Amino acid sequence: MNDTILIVEDEPKLVRLLSNYLRQAGYDSESIENGLNVVPRVRTRMPALILLDLMLPGRNGVDICKDIRSFSTVPIIMVSARIEEIDRLLGLELGADDYICKPFSPREVVARVKAVLRRSATQHHPEAISVLHLDEDRFQATLHGIDLELTVVEFKLLSFLSSNQGRIYGRSKLMDHIYPDQRIVSDRTIDSHIKNLRKKISGVSPETELIHSVYGAGYKYDT
Repeated sequence: MNDTILIVEDEPKLVRLLSNYLRQAGYDSESIENGLNVVPRVRTRMPALILLDLMLPGRNGVDICKDIRSFSTVPIIMVSARIEEIDRLLGLELGADDYICKPFSPREVVARVKAVLRRSATQHHPEAISVLHLDEDRFQATLHGIDLELTVVEFKLLSFLSSNQGRIYGRSKLMDHIYPDQRIVSDRTIDSHIKNLRKKISGVSPETELIHSVYGAGYKYDT
Protein backbone atom coordinates (compact mmCIF):
# COMPACT_ATOMS: atom_id res chain seq x y z
CA MET A 1 0.00 0.00 0.00
CA ASN A 2 1.17 3.57 -0.69
CA ASP A 3 0.01 7.01 0.47
CA THR A 4 -1.96 7.84 -2.68
CA ILE A 5 -5.67 8.63 -2.70
CA LEU A 6 -7.29 7.03 -5.75
CA ILE A 7 -10.10 9.20 -7.17
CA VAL A 8 -12.49 7.15 -9.30
CA GLU A 9 -14.57 9.80 -11.05
CA ASP A 10 -15.45 10.62 -14.68
CA GLU A 11 -16.02 14.37 -14.23
CA PRO A 12 -12.64 16.03 -15.02
CA LYS A 13 -13.48 19.31 -13.25
CA LEU A 14 -14.40 17.46 -10.06
CA VAL A 15 -11.25 15.36 -10.26
CA ARG A 16 -9.09 18.49 -10.54
CA LEU A 17 -10.91 20.15 -7.64
CA LEU A 18 -10.52 17.14 -5.34
CA SER A 19 -6.90 16.65 -6.37
CA ASN A 20 -6.09 20.27 -5.51
CA TYR A 21 -7.71 20.08 -2.08
CA LEU A 22 -6.10 16.74 -1.29
CA ARG A 23 -2.70 18.08 -2.32
CA GLN A 24 -3.16 21.09 -0.04
CA ALA A 25 -3.92 18.64 2.79
CA GLY A 26 -0.68 16.77 2.08
CA TYR A 27 -2.00 13.83 0.04
CA ASP A 28 -0.92 12.58 -3.36
CA SER A 29 -3.72 11.51 -5.69
CA GLU A 30 -4.34 9.63 -8.91
CA SER A 31 -7.56 9.37 -10.90
CA ILE A 32 -9.37 6.80 -13.00
CA GLU A 33 -12.47 7.63 -15.04
CA ASN A 34 -13.43 4.20 -16.41
CA GLY A 35 -14.77 1.61 -13.99
CA LEU A 36 -13.14 -1.25 -15.89
CA ASN A 37 -9.68 -0.01 -14.94
CA VAL A 38 -10.17 0.26 -11.19
CA VAL A 39 -9.74 -3.30 -9.90
CA PRO A 40 -6.62 -4.02 -12.03
CA ARG A 41 -5.06 -0.77 -10.72
CA VAL A 42 -5.87 -1.65 -7.10
CA ARG A 43 -4.49 -5.17 -7.47
CA THR A 44 -1.28 -3.84 -8.99
CA ARG A 45 -0.72 -0.86 -6.69
CA MET A 46 -2.83 -0.62 -3.56
CA PRO A 47 -3.78 3.00 -2.69
CA ALA A 48 -4.19 4.37 0.83
CA LEU A 49 -7.88 5.11 0.18
CA ILE A 50 -10.36 5.07 -2.70
CA LEU A 51 -12.94 7.78 -3.46
CA LEU A 52 -15.34 5.71 -5.56
CA ASP A 53 -18.16 7.28 -7.57
CA LEU A 54 -21.26 5.15 -8.01
CA MET A 55 -22.02 5.92 -11.67
CA LEU A 56 -19.06 5.28 -13.97
CA PRO A 57 -18.55 4.33 -17.60
CA GLY A 58 -17.61 0.69 -18.06
CA ARG A 59 -18.55 -0.61 -14.62
CA ASN A 60 -20.53 0.76 -11.68
CA GLY A 61 -19.19 1.51 -8.23
CA VAL A 62 -21.28 -1.18 -6.48
CA ASP A 63 -19.69 -4.01 -8.46
CA ILE A 64 -16.24 -2.46 -8.11
CA CYS A 65 -16.61 -2.17 -4.33
CA LYS A 66 -17.80 -5.78 -4.02
CA ASP A 67 -14.88 -6.99 -6.13
CA ILE A 68 -12.29 -5.04 -4.13
CA ARG A 69 -13.72 -6.27 -0.83
CA SER A 70 -13.15 -9.87 -2.00
CA PHE A 71 -9.39 -9.33 -1.71
CA SER A 72 -8.69 -6.09 0.21
CA THR A 73 -9.75 -4.01 3.21
CA VAL A 74 -8.45 -0.77 1.66
CA PRO A 75 -10.63 2.15 2.91
CA ILE A 76 -13.39 3.07 0.42
CA ILE A 77 -15.58 6.18 0.45
CA MET A 78 -18.53 5.82 -1.91
CA VAL A 79 -19.78 8.93 -3.73
CA SER A 80 -23.28 9.31 -5.16
CA ALA A 81 -25.33 12.09 -6.72
CA ARG A 82 -28.57 11.13 -4.99
CA ILE A 83 -29.49 10.63 -1.34
CA GLU A 84 -31.78 7.70 -2.18
CA GLU A 85 -28.81 5.92 -3.74
CA ILE A 86 -26.87 6.37 -0.51
CA ASP A 87 -29.75 4.74 1.37
CA ARG A 88 -29.66 1.81 -1.07
CA LEU A 89 -25.90 1.44 -0.72
CA LEU A 90 -26.19 1.32 3.06
CA GLY A 91 -28.76 -1.45 2.68
CA LEU A 92 -26.44 -3.46 0.46
CA GLU A 93 -23.76 -3.52 3.18
CA LEU A 94 -20.96 -3.29 0.64
CA GLY A 95 -18.27 -2.83 3.23
CA ALA A 96 -17.57 0.78 2.29
CA ASP A 97 -16.12 2.89 5.11
CA ASP A 98 -18.15 6.06 4.41
CA TYR A 99 -20.60 7.64 1.95
CA ILE A 100 -20.76 11.16 0.52
CA CYS A 101 -23.59 12.67 -1.51
CA LYS A 102 -23.04 15.19 -4.32
CA PRO A 103 -22.91 18.13 -4.37
CA PHE A 104 -20.37 18.27 -1.58
CA SER A 105 -17.78 20.63 -0.17
CA PRO A 106 -14.22 19.58 -1.09
CA ARG A 107 -13.24 20.47 2.47
CA GLU A 108 -15.82 17.97 3.73
CA VAL A 109 -14.33 15.28 1.49
CA VAL A 110 -10.83 15.96 2.84
CA ALA A 111 -12.20 15.82 6.41
CA ARG A 112 -13.89 12.48 5.67
CA VAL A 113 -10.69 11.14 4.10
CA LYS A 114 -8.70 12.09 7.20
CA ALA A 115 -11.29 10.53 9.52
CA VAL A 116 -11.48 7.25 7.58
CA LEU A 117 -7.68 6.96 7.36
CA ARG A 118 -7.42 7.66 11.09
CA ARG A 119 -9.97 4.93 11.89
CA SER A 120 -8.23 2.51 9.56
CA ALA A 121 -4.86 3.17 11.18
CA THR A 122 -6.15 2.48 14.69
CA GLN A 123 -7.96 -0.70 13.54
CA HIS A 124 -4.85 -2.15 11.91
CA HIS A 125 -2.35 -0.70 14.38
CA PRO A 126 -3.97 -0.62 17.86
CA GLU A 127 -0.74 0.71 19.33
CA ALA A 128 -1.40 3.95 17.40
CA ILE A 129 -4.46 4.74 19.52
CA SER A 130 -3.88 7.90 21.52
CA VAL A 131 -3.06 7.25 25.19
CA LEU A 132 -4.22 10.22 27.24
CA HIS A 133 -3.82 10.22 31.00
CA LEU A 134 -5.27 12.89 33.27
CA ASP A 135 -4.04 13.43 36.83
CA GLU A 136 -6.85 15.39 38.49
CA ASP A 137 -4.85 16.04 41.67
CA ARG A 138 -1.88 17.61 39.87
CA PHE A 139 -3.81 19.11 36.94
CA GLN A 140 -1.42 17.22 34.68
CA ALA A 141 -2.26 15.68 31.30
CA THR A 142 0.11 13.31 29.50
CA LEU A 143 -0.19 11.96 25.95
CA HIS A 144 1.85 8.84 25.17
CA GLY A 145 3.62 9.51 28.47
CA ILE A 146 4.63 13.08 27.55
CA ASP A 147 3.46 16.00 29.67
CA LEU A 148 1.28 18.40 27.66
CA GLU A 149 2.15 21.21 30.09
CA LEU A 150 -1.40 22.54 30.29
CA THR A 151 -2.62 25.51 32.29
CA VAL A 152 -5.24 24.79 34.94
CA VAL A 153 -7.99 26.14 32.69
CA GLU A 154 -6.79 24.07 29.73
CA PHE A 155 -6.68 20.97 31.93
CA LYS A 156 -10.23 21.55 33.19
CA LEU A 157 -11.47 22.00 29.64
CA LEU A 158 -9.75 18.85 28.36
CA SER A 159 -10.85 16.85 31.39
CA PHE A 160 -14.49 17.88 30.99
CA LEU A 161 -14.61 17.11 27.26
CA SER A 162 -12.77 13.78 27.56
CA SER A 163 -15.04 12.60 30.38
CA ASN A 164 -18.01 13.23 28.10
CA GLN A 165 -16.58 11.67 24.94
CA GLY A 166 -18.66 12.16 21.83
CA ARG A 167 -21.00 14.75 23.39
CA ILE A 168 -21.10 18.20 21.81
CA TYR A 169 -20.87 21.28 24.04
CA GLY A 170 -21.38 24.89 23.06
CA ARG A 171 -19.12 27.71 24.26
CA SER A 172 -21.51 28.87 26.98
CA LYS A 173 -21.71 25.40 28.56
CA LEU A 174 -17.93 25.05 28.51
CA MET A 175 -17.53 28.53 30.03
CA ASP A 176 -19.91 27.59 32.85
CA HIS A 177 -17.72 24.59 33.64
CA ILE A 178 -14.28 26.17 33.57
CA TYR A 179 -15.38 29.52 35.04
CA PRO A 180 -17.87 28.53 37.78
CA ASP A 181 -17.46 31.93 39.44
CA GLN A 182 -19.39 33.42 36.48
CA ARG A 183 -16.66 35.93 35.70
CA ILE A 184 -17.28 38.06 32.63
CA VAL A 185 -15.20 36.77 29.74
CA SER A 186 -15.73 36.66 26.01
CA ASP A 187 -17.15 33.42 24.64
CA ARG A 188 -14.25 33.51 22.17
CA THR A 189 -12.02 32.75 25.15
CA ILE A 190 -13.07 29.12 24.70
CA ASP A 191 -11.85 29.19 21.10
CA SER A 192 -8.50 30.45 22.31
CA HIS A 193 -8.19 27.66 24.89
CA ILE A 194 -9.19 25.05 22.31
CA LYS A 195 -6.59 26.40 19.90
CA ASN A 196 -3.90 26.15 22.58
CA LEU A 197 -4.96 22.62 23.52
CA ARG A 198 -4.80 21.46 19.91
CA LYS A 199 -1.38 23.05 19.48
CA LYS A 200 -0.01 21.28 22.56
CA ILE A 201 -1.53 17.94 21.54
CA SER A 202 -0.17 18.17 18.00
CA GLY A 203 3.21 19.17 19.43
CA VAL A 204 3.40 15.77 21.11
CA SER A 205 1.55 13.74 18.45
CA PRO A 206 1.05 15.55 15.09
CA GLU A 207 -1.36 12.90 13.77
CA THR A 208 -3.58 13.02 16.86
CA GLU A 209 -6.80 15.02 16.82
CA LEU A 210 -8.78 14.69 20.03
CA ILE A 211 -10.89 17.86 20.08
CA HIS A 212 -13.22 18.31 17.12
CA SER A 213 -15.18 21.37 16.02
CA VAL A 214 -18.85 20.82 15.19
CA TYR A 215 -19.97 23.62 12.91
CA GLY A 216 -22.61 25.84 14.50
CA ALA A 217 -22.76 23.75 17.67
CA GLY A 218 -19.47 23.73 19.56
CA TYR A 219 -16.80 21.17 20.38
CA LYS A 220 -16.51 17.50 21.27
CA TYR A 221 -13.79 15.07 22.35
CA ASP A 222 -13.34 11.95 20.25
CA THR A 223 -10.40 9.65 19.48
